[in-house]
Amino acid sequence: MTAPAFELAHFSVRDGEEADLIAERPEMLRALRHAFPAARAAWLTKQDDGSWLDIILWSSRESAEEAAQSIGELPEARTWFQHIGESHALRHVDVVHEEIFESNTDEEPASGTTGSTGRSMDVEA
Repeated sequence: MTAPAFELAHFSVRDGEEADLIAERPEMLRALRHAFPAARAAWLTKQDDGSWLDIILWSSRESAEEAAQSIGELPEARTWFQHIGESHALRHVDVVHEEIFESNTDEEPASGTTGSTGRSMDVEA
């Protein structure tokens, strides 16, 4: 069985373009999923130093690497990439152990982001 892999793209965003980066992400991800069905999930994170980390879960490292080689062919990706000021790193890491936790409460998550406690947290812009 092929192990899933994470793609980790570390970058900075051009001044004044964070809102556009976030607003245009769903369209870019729809195009990515259509072109690369091995994409399983995606997270966009902002780090404490102001840089960003885009995390994509792929069904395999091979799929991730193939997509990385041809993602620039998608017009939606090219448009989204224009918001990136500087690319710091792109790497792929293999998942060697996976355990997905179910909610340990009877509550349904509210809107917002679920933290490590499994409870919903509001996200401040």
